[in-house]
Amino acid sequence: MFAHVPYDDGRCPANAGIITGPEGVTVIDAVATAARARAVRAAVESLGAGPVRRIVHTHHHGGHAHGDGDAFPEATVIAHALTRSEMAGAGPRPTGPCSGAGRGGVRSVLPSVTFEERLTLHSGDRSVELVFCGPAHTTNDVVVWLPGDRVLFAGDVVLAGAAPCTLMGSVEGALRAIGMLRAFGARTVVCGRGPIRDARVLDETEAYLRWVQVVAMRGWQRGLSPAEMAGQAPAGPFSHLGRAERLVGNLRRAYAELDGGPLGRPLEPP
Repeated sequence: MFAHVPYDDGRCPANAGIITGPEGVTVIDAVATAARARAVRAAVESLGAGPVRRIVHTHHHGGHAHGDGDAFPEATVIAHALTRSEMAGAGPRPTGPCSGAGRGGVRSVLPSVTFEERLTLHSGDRSVELVFCGPAHTTNDVVVWLPGDRVLFAGDVVLAGAAPCTLMGSVEGALRAIGMLRAFGARTVVCGRGPIRDARVLDETEAYLRWVQVVAMRGWQRGLSPAEMAGQAPAGPFSHLGRAERLVGNLRRAYAELDGGPLGRPLEPP
């Protein structure tokens, strides 16, 4: 079992997972661009562990689902049912934060196997548990838990060194997801982006999201827009996190949750 952690050049450097077994390889997330997908395939081939049999998407964003069609045409694609719906609704190339990041003609493939809550795969003697935990980063987040190894592939529900992004998901839902992930007792966490961490990254993510809720309540009560409130909020203990501009979108989502309604509901474009 391996994590493929690319260099962060600002072009959607999503991490991928590689799980080897006697029947072949399972890849977690097919990354954003043709070049990155080829790099993951090269890493797989260097292991001499056989063909890629399965790809698991942790959610529908292009940074995690664009590379499957060209780099891994032989693989079965597995995802949450909502991931397939989101990808199908977006057409042949899923939209999202990485939709234009140097895709180089990459072709995505709709998942052919979907599930609702949990699905267990088997790679030799290793159990690979796919667990739905959305809405969090998006409406369709899935994490991959390897109980025998105590390794968690967290997708973009948890990011290392960068602010979470809940605009297309839910702040409250992300907090619930963190509680679920903490209960696993992971020793190693492979985040959707950034370096490999231990379980303390869950604490950092939770603290940031609770801070967002506090800031949102202040702005919502004062009648300030999310952008106005973001401009007044001191970063404090989170100044070290990259992508600080995500606070505006996170506040917008938190405002919507203060207004009431189902978590993760679509928001009108600003």
